[in-house]
Amino acid sequence: MGYTDPTFNRDLLGNRSLLFIFICAFAVVTLLQQILYGRNYLKRYFEYYDGPFDYNSTKCLDLRREIMELKVLTVARQTELFERWKNLQICKWEMNITEANFFKSTLSRCCNAPAFLFTTQKNTPLGTDLKYEVDTSGIFHINVEVFRMFPKEMPYSRSQFKKCAVVGNGGILKNSGCGQEIDGADFVLRCNLPPISRKYVADVGVKTNVVTVNPSIITERFQRLEKWRRPFYQVLKAYENASVLLPAFYNTHNTDVSLRVRYVLDDFQSRKAVYYFHPKYLTNVSRYWLTQGVRAKRITTGLILVTAALELCEEVHLFGFWGFPMNPSGIFITHHYYDNVKPRAGFHAMPSEMFNFLHLHSRGVLRVHTEACSYS
Repeated sequence: MGYTDPTFNRDLLGNRSLLFIFICAFAVVTLLQQILYGRNYLKRYFEYYDGPFDYNSTKCLDLRREIMELKVLTVARQTELFERWKNLQICKWEMNITEANFFKSTLSRCCNAPAFLFTTQKNTPLGTDLKYEVDTSGIFHINVEVFRMFPKEMPYSRSQFKKCAVVGNGGILKNSGCGQEIDGADFVLRCNLPPISRKYVADVGVKTNVVTVNPSIITERFQRLEKWRRPFYQVLKAYENASVLLPAFYNTHNTDVSLRVRYVLDDFQSRKAVYYFHPKYLTNVSRYWLTQGVRAKRITTGLILVTAALELCEEVHLFGFWGFPMNPSGIFITHHYYDNVKPRAGFHAMPSEMFNFLHLHSRGVLRVHTEACSYS
């Protein structure tokens, strides 16, 4: 008869007991973590979503700093930029007068919109041999007929308008409900004859003080105004008393068709003003933004208008600007609010332009609107 160990099958604080104790301790620690996490989650929830935060609150300073810390935009960092931009939407925006004035003084030195945005009789006297922006070897002699088309001097002055809206044509505007807020601005600039019919008015508004016309639009849609001119005139009528702005001296191909716009409006006895970008202004604006990392064959009309507005207006708001195929939430959007026709590949550098706009927003220089509007 063999000897039997009295502790056999009893595991007094042996492996199984230690394992049981470890499991219980782990469960208690996990439960405490969940309780603490729940409290932190609620804290974070109310911190982020309990109404908009003041521009200079600690949280908003941190969120703005996170965007400013992104110095170079790459495809790999776009998602990070989108996330940081979405986070910033909990913050109220207000203009930083110091930053805005500093930036505007920079634009004044490099570009000077109040003196050179338009070609005028003052900055381009009769008999001037005007150099084109792109075809620099080309010269356009300012004769009496063309000279009379120019305004005597710039019709706008520095910081003349309190609040300006520059309206891009991006798909980000679709279903935004921003029309009333856009129309509430003192001065509204639009790009390239965008539709503002009843179908779009809730999102884009109708008020227009300046609308640009790309000569390629006249060539493609209106046969260079060499045949029937009434369809073009009818399109312009939708903008009521808005001034028309064209890059007549961008290159030699643009000149005749741009000048023809003036003749068409005169034929229909329209009182609309027609202005032409000064090529010196376009050159200087392109050079400035090149120093800010915008490398493109051609900067967009939107960027040119935003640059001008920063000198002509005290406060500048951007609508319809978002140079990416997806909105900040990562959902694909159409290129324009009215169609999905894209520009020539490599012609513009819209992501770089947008990257600069988001930095300027974070500095309090201008405001970029990408969320739905709640105008009151």
